[in-house]
Amino acid sequence: MDIWKLFAEDELIRFGTMLNHLTITEPAMMSDRLPRRVIRVLAISGCAGLLATSAAYGADRPSAKPSASGAAAQTVALTTETKGAHHVPGPNPYQYLPRVPSFHVGSTTVKNGRPLPPDQQSGVFGAPGGKDVSPELSWWGFPKATKSFVVTMYDPQAPTGSGFWHWVVTDIPANTTSLPLNAGAPNSTALPAGAIELGGDAGMHRYIGGAPPKGSGLHYYYITITALDVPKSGVTADASGALLGFSISGHTIARATIICPTQLR
Repeated sequence: MDIWKLFAEDELIRFGTMLNHLTITEPAMMSDRLPRRVIRVLAISGCAGLLATSAAYGADRPSAKPSASGAAAQTVALTTETKGAHHVPGPNPYQYLPRVPSFHVGSTTVKNGRPLPPDQQSGVFGAPGGKDVSPELSWWGFPKATKSFVVTMYDPQAPTGSGFWHWVVTDIPANTTSLPLNAGAPNSTALPAGAIELGGDAGMHRYIGGAPPKGSGLHYYYITITALDVPKSGVTADASGALLGFSISGHTIARATIICPTQLR
């Protein structure tokens, strides 16, 4: 049972017991404060409110009970496009940032809620069949005030204590609304003019695919398009993903994400 529902039911019992004690076992103490009839109305109203809160909260929260479909039960719904980030069991790297609107991002390569295909996994880091090919991406529906984009892939569950930036491209012009397959190749000419590809946490100015260590469970790879209200982020190619994130936090006006839960067995 949901722990919050248990909490509400426990508080209901405590509330009812307290009022019963005041109105029945110690009526003399209450007679000079409120009529017993009023106290009973308060008791009924309070209990009803707690019950309603418990029911509503339980209905709104997703069930923690796993299905019988194995690893697939731990993924979100399959879509070819997504608007914003879906709820996932793992950590959300954007939950501590100011909330911003979302827009649409699609891909012919990766699917929201599905594992990274082998081509988008990392041969550099030893993933079987990994080719470190960046996915094709396209996006639309972003704010009219957008002046530039940032494209990233981040694994918040990498065993580093600070996650892992697999791909970071900033200063993408606002008139660019797609990146072709393998735009993140070394010395790529497929990135738009003016775009800056950072080194990421691998220290390589290229796309590095996912490579979750065996036995570490599902890793939720966040492929994110961030819309900015400035044409330049102000960082150079040797900046870290974290520094870029800090630099653009006050200029982010929208964000769209594809989440790819992936694990190696």
